Amino acid sequence: MASTLGTSSIAVLPSRYLSSPSSKPSIHTLSLSSGYGRKFYGGIGIHGIKGRSHFSVASVATEVNSVEQAQNIASKESQRPVYPFAAIVGQDEMKLCLLLNVIDPKIGGVMIMGDRGTGKSTTVRSLVDLLPEIKVVAGDPYNSDPEDPEFMGVEVRERVLKGEELSVVLSKINMVDLPLGATEDRVCGTIDIEKALTEGVKAFEPGLLAKANRGILYVDEVNLLDDHLVDVLLDSAASGWNTVEREGISISHPARFILIGSGNPEEGELRPQLLDRFGMHAQVGTVRDAELRVKIVEERARFDKNPKEFRDSYKAEQEKLEEQISSARRVLSSVQIDRDLKVKISRVCAELNVDGLRGDIVTNRAAKALAALKGRDKVSAEDVATVIPNCLRHRLRKDPLESIDSGLLVTEKFYEVFS
Repeated sequence: MASTLGTSSIAVLPSRYLSSPSSKPSIHTLSLSSGYGRKFYGGIGIHGIKGRSHFSVASVATEVNSVEQAQNIASKESQRPVYPFAAIVGQDEMKLCLLLNVIDPKIGGVMIMGDRGTGKSTTVRSLVDLLPEIKVVAGDPYNSDPEDPEFMGVEVRERVLKGEELSVVLSKINMVDLPLGATEDRVCGTIDIEKALTEGVKAFEPGLLAKANRGILYVDEVNLLDDHLVDVLLDSAASGWNTVEREGISISHPARFILIGSGNPEEGELRPQLLDRFGMHAQVGTVRDAELRVKIVEERARFDKNPKEFRDSYKAEQEKLEEQISSARRVLSSVQIDRDLKVKISRVCAELNVDGLRGDIVTNRAAKALAALKGRDKVSAEDVATVIPNCLRHRLRKDPLESIDSGLLVTEKFYEVFS
C-alpha cells in the first residue's frame, strides 16, 4: 500500500469523486516525474543507522489520503447533523473568540471555561459548517500548503525545490477531536508494527497532530488531560512541528493548528504553561433570563425532533456568516492599526505586569481580525476594547486575595490608559 514519492497520488482518486458536483474539488492538472535519487517518506528523509540492517520506510497515509479527502467532501451530507452556529442563543463572547480564530489562525486558539451545560462543546463543534476551504497538496497526509513553505512537510518542500509541479485540491479546514483517553502513539503517530511484520517495511502512520495541521484541534475537558499529552501539545504548539522518535527512525512533520479547549473550572485548573499557549480566553456563564432559557430549550427540542428541517431554517444565516468570514480572511492582510493604538495596548500589558509579549501580539492580531469581520480596513479603539479582556485575562498573575474578575481588571486598565 505504501507509495513512493514518484507516484502521482491524485491518480488513485475514483472518477466519481473528481466529477461529482457536490465535492467541488477544483483539481489543477500536473505532471509528476517518477522517482529521483534519495527517497522521502512520511515527511522526512530516512537515514539508515550505521552498522545496522534496516527496513525501508514508508508512509501508509500517503496513498490513501487523496481518496479520504474526496470522501470527506462527498459524505458531508451523510454525517451526523451538527447544531447550526447561527442558532446558538447568547454566549456572544465565546462565539466572537471562535470566529476571530477562524479569520486569523495565528491568534493561537481559544480556551473556553464555564459552567456545565452551557453549550461549550456544542458551539465549538457547530463551527465545522463555517470553516472555509483551503488549498492543500493532494495526497499529502499533513495537509501541506502548496504556496507557504512554513506549512509544508519536508517531502513536499523537497519536491518544490526540485521544480516539480504539485497537484492542488481544495479541502475544508479539519476539526480534530482529541479524546481524554487518547494514547501518545495515537496523538503523535507511530510505526505500523503489523506492516513491518507482514511486508518487511517500517511504515509511519500519522496521528491526530498530522491530521490537525492547518486545522483545529479541539480538546474537551482540557483541564483533565493527562500530563504526558499536555507535554506533547506544548511541544507542538511551541515549535509548530511534531517529531516522532521510535524504532530507530526520526520522522518530523508540520503541526500548526488552532488549539481550542473547553472545561469547567470547578473540575481543576489548567497548567500555566498550557494556558499561556491559548491566544484568547472566553468565560461562559449560565443564562439567567427565564425567557432566554425557554427559547434555548425550544430551539433544542426543534433540532432533536427534525435536525434537517431545523438546519434548513438557518441556512440563509449560515451562508451569510460563511461569506462574512471568507470576506474577512481576504481583507485581513490589508487591515491597518495605528502606532498610537499599538503603544497603548503595550502600556496596558506592561501596567498589568503581563509576562512575555504574547499578550501584545495576540491583542493586535485579534483587533485586526475583528476590524476585518466588521468590514473595515482600520482598527479602532472600540475593537481593542472588545478583544483585550479575552486576550489578557488568563495571562495575569493569580492573586489569591483578589476578589475581582481578571477580565474586569483588564477593562479598567484599558479605560485608564485609553482615556
